[in-house]
Amino acid sequence: MPTTRLKLHSMGFSRWLNRTVGFFVFFILDIVDFLLCFTYKTLDFFFESEWKPCYCCPPPEAKPIAAGGSRVGKMIVSERSGEYSKVVSLTRTKIHLDEISDTLYSRPSLLTRLTKLVKCFKKDVVKCCDESKKRSPPTKKTLLTVNSTVVEKLQRTPRWSDCHCTFCTSWLSSSNHSLFVNVQQPKDNKAQENVVFIHGFLSSSTFWTETLFPNFSDSAKSNYRFLAVDLLGYGKSPKPNDSLYTLKEHLEMIERSVISQFRLKTFHLVAHSLGCILALALAVKHPGAIKSLTLLAPPYYSVPKGVQGTQYVMRKVAPKEVWPPMAFGASVASWYEHISRTVSLVLCKNHHLLEFLTRLLTRNRMRTYLIEGFLCHTHNASWHTLHNIIFGSGSKVEAYLDHVRDNVDCEVTVFHGGRDELIPVECSYGVKRKVPRARIHVVPDKDHITIVVGRQKEFARELELIWRRSTTSQLHSIN
Repeated sequence: MPTTRLKLHSMGFSRWLNRTVGFFVFFILDIVDFLLCFTYKTLDFFFESEWKPCYCCPPPEAKPIAAGGSRVGKMIVSERSGEYSKVVSLTRTKIHLDEISDTLYSRPSLLTRLTKLVKCFKKDVVKCCDESKKRSPPTKKTLLTVNSTVVEKLQRTPRWSDCHCTFCTSWLSSSNHSLFVNVQQPKDNKAQENVVFIHGFLSSSTFWTETLFPNFSDSAKSNYRFLAVDLLGYGKSPKPNDSLYTLKEHLEMIERSVISQFRLKTFHLVAHSLGCILALALAVKHPGAIKSLTLLAPPYYSVPKGVQGTQYVMRKVAPKEVWPPMAFGASVASWYEHISRTVSLVLCKNHHLLEFLTRLLTRNRMRTYLIEGFLCHTHNASWHTLHNIIFGSGSKVEAYLDHVRDNVDCEVTVFHGGRDELIPVECSYGVKRKVPRARIHVVPDKDHITIVVGRQKEFARELELIWRRSTTSQLHSIN
């Protein structure tokens, strides 16, 4: 009993210390991000001759859209109801609706409360920072309004702060703006089955090609075609500045670049972290094509009833705590638009130098594929993907899991590192509660990355077993 009390007291003190230190650290970061907002507006004007908008403050009052207009091109509107804004892209033939997470605007801070009376520094040029988005009460009539901030976000203008090396901009020289897909298939090109690999946040296809692809058995290499995709905005794939990296955009690019291009009628899915959300969405759209579904560290948070899903998930992933380091990094990346842009400017724009220094310091003993995946993206891609996919899909994942449980007849397997500090193992247990047939494998002493890296041979064998078992069970069901 005394030992138990001592442990509880120690845990309580650690939690109090974490919150206390976090209060001061994040207050300082609030101020830094506030100042960086002005700094980047000035730099953007200097390098690009125009003021660039940001998500630091609520969208300005907008003008109603005239119905039946004949304007061609992209016009963005926000629908002020529910927990999403909706982007409407008007083309010559149809209207598309893409969901934009409200966490892009609603990131309240202590500085917000202290500067609540500050409205504007200059109209449409320098605006007040970190004020929570004020929502009008729901009404029966939906109001569609032009969101000028998002309109400017979708203008195709190069950013001076992004990397302009050949690796990062090679997609610009191609007229076919499809995703980069790394393909490994039998020498006779007669694969019996297909496997699609989807990487996680701040990663690339090399997460699979440098770990699993070399370690699959000869039997697997002669029977399966492996397709590892670089998601939109990452690796060698297109990184358009006129994209908001919504779920719809990501899915359409995967469907066009992988499913349609390689004419996949059936395939196995293997996904990690952020990729799990896209894999579930694909399973919902193509239920008859999925032969097996393997999820690694799925970010599924059961949202309580009456709670706003986007905000709930953001606070789960980014709790504004200084410890553990993963939580601190996630909090900085999620809450601070301009600090995260600075990190991207320092690291991503200089990824070749960092890769060289890594090889130099380790005497070329360390392969830099993880660094390449982590750094080869733009701030626009990472910022919008984080908010519009991970946070914006917070209340959707539950519906996806329900659909997989009831309508997708395939084996579901979930792997999770027992020491994953970014996505807690409870997320995988939550998947099990939603999909009872799912097999859960918690790997002790492994984290968000080492669930694959470091145990690639073992994991390759586990995947092969899943695929063989899935094929066998489907043959039995046919007979």
